[in-house]
Amino acid sequence: MKRIVAETLHGSVGLLPRRLDCAAALVPGILTYETDTEGEVYLAVDQGVLVKAGMDVLVSVRNAIGGADLDKLHEAVKQEFLNLDEHEKSVRLVLARMESEFIRRFMESQHE
Repeated sequence: MKRIVAETLHGSVGLLPRRLDCAAALVPGILTYETDTEGEVYLAVDQGVLVKAGMDVLVSVRNAIGGADLDKLHEAVKQEFLNLDEHEKSVRLVLARMESEFIRRFMESQHE
């Protein structure tokens, strides 16, 4: 992996190979990663979690759509992930906050 860029609750975050370990709650948006073999790859992702531990980066999302055309992926984010009813939005927000808090506490306990 050369780099990863993802959308979080607090804005965009970029990860490079030597970055410190971290965890982030993802929001619907475009996740970009780059490798030597594949070049840049774009994924439209729904809410989820990204965890970087050492050289490993794990991403868990409810839905994802891959493709090379960014315009189509942005449209997919709007159509598939952002057009949720209000109840599902509030439930997802609560779950994302719980996941984020769990990950934060887990990471803190690992550093103690």
